[in-house]
Order: sequence, then C-alpha cells, then structure tokens
Amino acid sequence: MLRSLDIRDLLIIDRLELAFQPGLNVLTGETGAGKSILLDALGFVLGWRGRAELVRAGAAQGEVVAAFDLARDHPARAVLDEAGLPAGDELILRRVNTAEGRKTAWVNDRRASGDVLRALSDTLVELHGQQDDRGLLNPRAHRALLDSFADAGDELAATRAAWRDLARARKVLEDAEAELDAMRKEEEYLRHAVDDLDRLDPQPGEEAELDTQRRMMQAADRIREDIARAHSAIGNDGAEGMMGDAVRWLEDATTSADGGALDEAIEALTRALAELGEAQQAVERFLEGLSFDPVEQDRVEERLFEIRAQARKHGVLPDDLAGFARDLRDRLAALDAGAGNLEVLRAGLRKAQGAYDETAGALSERRHAAAAGLDRAMTAELAPLKMERAVFATEIAPGEPGPEGRDAITFTVATNPGAPAGPLNKIASGGELSRFLLALKVCLTGGDTGLTMIFDEIDRGVGGATADAVGRRLAKLAEGGQVLVVTHSPQVAAKGAHHWRVEKKVTGDETLSTVTPVAAADRIDELARMLAGDTITDEARAAARALLSA
Repeated sequence: MLRSLDIRDLLIIDRLELAFQPGLNVLTGETGAGKSILLDALGFVLGWRGRAELVRAGAAQGEVVAAFDLARDHPARAVLDEAGLPAGDELILRRVNTAEGRKTAWVNDRRASGDVLRALSDTLVELHGQQDDRGLLNPRAHRALLDSFADAGDELAATRAAWRDLARARKVLEDAEAELDAMRKEEEYLRHAVDDLDRLDPQPGEEAELDTQRRMMQAADRIREDIARAHSAIGNDGAEGMMGDAVRWLEDATTSADGGALDEAIEALTRALAELGEAQQAVERFLEGLSFDPVEQDRVEERLFEIRAQARKHGVLPDDLAGFARDLRDRLAALDAGAGNLEVLRAGLRKAQGAYDETAGALSERRHAAAAGLDRAMTAELAPLKMERAVFATEIAPGEPGPEGRDAITFTVATNPGAPAGPLNKIASGGELSRFLLALKVCLTGGDTGLTMIFDEIDRGVGGATADAVGRRLAKLAEGGQVLVVTHSPQVAAKGAHHWRVEKKVTGDETLSTVTPVAAADRIDELARMLAGDTITDEARAAARALLSA
C-alpha cells in the first residue's frame, strides 16, 4: 500500500507531502490543476519512462520519495532479495533528477537502478486509464489475466516444466543428429585413419626412443674403431697390464725396502685397477650394442618415419598419436551406435511431447471453463454500469505452443446487439472502454494482491447513474486494499473514503500546484463545485449531500 508521497521541485510543485490511506482515495480539481503531475511524480519514482524535463524552473534538482507498507508475503520482497536490497515492513523509494537530466535512485537508502525500480513497480502499483496499454487493453496480457481468474497456477507450473523438458529433449536430439551427420561425412576418413593407427599402434615416448636407436645405428661404423682402440688402451695390453706390473714391482720392492713407505702407493694403484675394470666393462657393453643388424636398422627407420608421417598427417605430436587414435575409435564407435542412440532420443522426445500435450491440454480445459465463468461475471458487472446490452466474450483459439500452453486468448466485445465483436480498444468508445476496464478489473481482482490500483479519469465520458455505478465499483474494488482515482465526476468522488483537492495558484510570476485534504465538513462544497462550477448554489449543495448519503 502507498502510504506517502513527498514531492520537491518537480514541474509546478515546489513542496508537497501526501499521506494516503487504505480504501478509495479520490483526487479532484479543475482541468489543468496538476492532477496528472502527481501521476508523473509517482511514475518517476517508480522508474516509469515519462517526461524528459521534470525539474521545476530555477531549481537545481527535483526529488520524489514514496513510502509503501509491505506485508510479509508481498511479492516486492522477492525483487528486493534478488537485487540484494534490504527488506522490512516499510519500503522507501527515492529518486532525484538534476537540472542537467541525470537521474539517481535509492531503495531503502541503497543505490538502485531504474530496472530495479520498474521491477518493484510491477508489484506495487497498477495504473489504469482510457489508454491502458500496460494491462487490460494489451492482448498479450489477456492469457495471464485469464489464468489469474482461473487460479490455474498449478496447471501453468506443470505446463512450464513439461515445456522445459520438451525443449531439452528436442535440443539433445538435434545436437545428436547434427553430430551424427558430421561424423557420417568423415566416416571414410575415420575408418581409414583408425585402421592405419591400429596397425601402427604408436606408444608414448616411442618416437624419441626410435630416433635414439637410429642415430646410434648411423654412427656405429664411425665410432666403433675409436671405441675399440679405447678398449685396447685400457685393457690388459694397455693401461690395465702396465698398472698390474707396477703393483707387482712395488710389492716385490717392499721385501728389500721399508715396506710401509710403499703401502699408500700400492693401495692407490689397486683402487685405480678396480675403477679401470669398471670402465672396461662399460666400453665392452657399448661395443656389443654397436653390433646392429642392417635389417633391424631398416625396421627402426621405417617405423620412425611412419610415426612421424602419421603425426604430421593428423596435426598432432608423435607422443599424442596414441590418444588421438583412442579419440578416433570412440567417434567411430559412436557412429556405429548412432542409429540406436537416435532412436532412444526420439523415444524420449515422443514421451516429452506426450507429457507436454497432457499438461497443456489440462491447462486449456481449465481456461475454457474459466472463460465461461469470466463472461458470466462480466455480464453481471456490465448491467449496473448501464451496458446491459453489451456482450463480452473470451475467445480461445489455437496458438503457438510455448511454456504457457498453446492457447491464444483475446477479450472481445460487442457494444450493441447484432454488431460484430472485436478487440476492446477497437470497438468500445471512450466512455464504454472505461466501464469495460472497470468491470474487468472487478472480475479479475481476487482478494488483496498488495497492489495500489490507480485509475486516471477512467470515468471520463460517463455521468449520472452510470457515474454512480462506476463509483460504487471503485469503492468495491478498494475494499481490503487501496485505490487511487483521479476524477472529474462528483458521483465517483462521493464514494471516496479519503478526498484530496488539487489546485493551481499563481503568485507573482510563479505558478504552483498544491494538494490539500478535503475534510468531511468541506466535502459538500467540493462536490457542489464539481456539480455547479465556480458559483456554488444551494441546489448544488443539496445534490452534494444527496450524493454523500447515497
């Protein structure tokens, strides 16, 4: 519920504080007094797109603050939670517009974007007028309105879930078919490549190992002679023999000399002989490795070259050929199993389609039943509004399947017997349209939704008993909630639980708009002014009393 609206330096308002109440709140005043400015101000703080230049002439900035009371289950709380904004029993929106056109907004003292304001607006305020393209006159909204009247939340949720499952199954099948088609185009390549790689069976690290073997084979003849010469030099005919003789000579010398003096030299030579023996064994092993079979050398080179050729062909490193071959085998296996997999996916799609058809059918049945109920309710509402001969019909036609079913909903009217039916905004005149909208709103509003409903001169073009009926419907709509109505009709104003008068005053060169609450004792004169004009007569006052007592 809108509790207060504080406006500063906006258009022709310098400072205005309004405290609204539950029930029916009426705003009256002469044409041009500034009633529409109040709606502009409220729309500004709610993030609606409206006038570009709102700041009062001479002011640095304009500001609007709106305070709302939030019930614990109010849908605005979900918007606040998603935006990471604090939520309490009170919601305060503040928006500033500088003279340069820069706009800044706060929600509960936290900076917020225009998108957040508009999302909150959808849960806080509902505006209706004769050009109401935001709701009842928008054919795209008729399906949602009928679903609300039908209380079809469960069926709608089931249909949305079934549509998601259907869309997912369709996407999986389409992806699988596309992937299978792509693999079929390269089937010949896959089979040939897999055959070649399976025959080759490359292993990680094999290319480097083969390259080392090949290099050794190529160098064998060149280095064998040098290695053999080195083997001879350290062998028994070379260094080993000479060092062995040296040890024997030194050991013989110890018998005729101070033996202790030669022990260190003998031990060193003995260690050197042991190391020399290990070197000789290593050289012998290497010489044995140099004894290559020419046939083996051809085999190593052929395999090395084929591994490298396959790596170049497929654009991978030689060590990655084994993994690449596994991937190709997997793709080939998927291709061979593709037809069976597609049939499984098609069966899943048929099952998902059946589930969607079932839930969409149940939703459609509920809509048809609700449509008949809405048409009857509208007939009952139109009679008191002096439109008993008008015909309202909810048309349900096959539509494009989607998450909200496969029905196209259109509200149509025929204002006179025998006249063709058509869309609301195409058939009804201004006054008739106002009454259709009001009747629809009465029928479609079930309980307190937490919305503040605003009707901007929706009673234009009607008067007398019809205006009285409009006022009664507005008062009924305000029961348990809050309705704001801008009106020129005394019959409607008389039904208000709270009354404000909008006036425009000229002081010097400045024109300002003011809004003052109309006390109970002053309501007779205000209604009499609306009935008689500037000159209030006793007859007008009597008529005003009659309206208030009716």
